[in-house]
Amino acid sequence: MPADQDPLTYLWTRRAPSLTAPAGAFSTAVYERSALGLREFEAARTRIAQINGCALCLDWRTARDVPARGESPDEVPEELYRRVGSDPGWAGFSERERLAAEFAERFALDHLGMDDELWDRLHSAFTDDELVDLALCVGSWLAFGRLNRVFDVDGACRVPTRGGPGGPGGPETG
Repeated sequence: MPADQDPLTYLWTRRAPSLTAPAGAFSTAVYERSALGLREFEAARTRIAQINGCALCLDWRTARDVPARGESPDEVPEELYRRVGSDPGWAGFSERERLAAEFAERFALDHLGMDDELWDRLHSAFTDDELVDLALCVGSWLAFGRLNRVFDVDGACRVPTRGGPGGPGGPETG
């Protein structure tokens, strides 16, 4: 990376632009078009941020201009962020939130261990469309966060501007 360039921005705007531009668009779609409830979305996103080891992404709080199911960003309590990954039995989690975080963890760390018992629990709480939505979100956070870590550009992890490409775990963050 050139010394006078921000490494993260340089990677995502100057290298492989025929792929990084569509990747940025995909990351933006994850944040703007996911039909998952915000708390479910945040439970899964936070678990991937923990796995990827991005401190800023752990501090990120997703907000939506058009929230799913009539929720507001204030409806995600800080306690949820603190309990994801450490206390799956916390009474403050809904079953869908608990499953979203578990799905994210298993997707990232044990994808071959996703057995019938897990799928039965997932199907009892989510539609097939929601499961595909969840998998695409988790896959984007995992892939883009890992890309940033592999190229060692996540140290400058930053919050994207509203309307800009990406979000935590996406092209503009680690």
